[in-house]
Amino acid sequence: MGNLYLVRHGQASFGADDYDQLSPRGREQGLRLGQYWREKAQAAGTHQASPFDAVLIGTLKRHRQTWEAMAEGAGWTHTPLVWPGLDEYDSHALITTVHPEPLAKPDTPEMYRHHFRLLRDALQLWMAGKTQPQGMPSYVDFVYGVTSALDHVRQNHSGSVLIVSSGGPISTAVGQILGAPAETTIELNLRIRNTSLTELAFTPKRHMLVTYNTLPHLDSAAHADWITYS
Repeated sequence: MGNLYLVRHGQASFGADDYDQLSPRGREQGLRLGQYWREKAQAAGTHQASPFDAVLIGTLKRHRQTWEAMAEGAGWTHTPLVWPGLDEYDSHALITTVHPEPLAKPDTPEMYRHHFRLLRDALQLWMAGKTQPQGMPSYVDFVYGVTSALDHVRQNHSGSVLIVSSGGPISTAVGQILGAPAETTIELNLRIRNTSLTELAFTPKRHMLVTYNTLPHLDSAAHADWITYS
């Protein structure tokens, strides 16, 4: 039986012109996660270069930047496999389907909440096949991009594998494994934290959920204010 670890990217640049960049805190989160794995290996007395047989990442900058920070913290030298199906949906395109007028930057708590209320509504319609956001795949094709990565892992590996992706693909993977309704997948998505770990066990036939959205690398008073969601 193998183990698949899915990591959400570090904090990105929410509200900036280019969201697809890690913030300074996001890079620290990724570095800390790598250090956590290195410390775990040292405590176990293992000296292997990496516990992972393979690493997969999406094409987005925040995926690669998170992986690079983790690799630096852990001392890993993998060349990751880039898998476009692990890319996040376009939240702007989604929100435009329910709110065509330009939105003010979410720079207040109320605007932040408003943004995510609109996103929740837009996700529900897209997942039900009632809207087709510009430049995005259908929800059926989005799901296929995620499940094809899971299938690749099952068919080609039997040890430990790491995926670095985003909240949408990770929650979609979990929702598909659990057979959850769309509403549950959305709630999983909107609660996922930056650099959180989700662990799946897998056999050649299926994946099974072990843990979801954990932060063992930030489980100390020194890192209490490092927990972020965007």
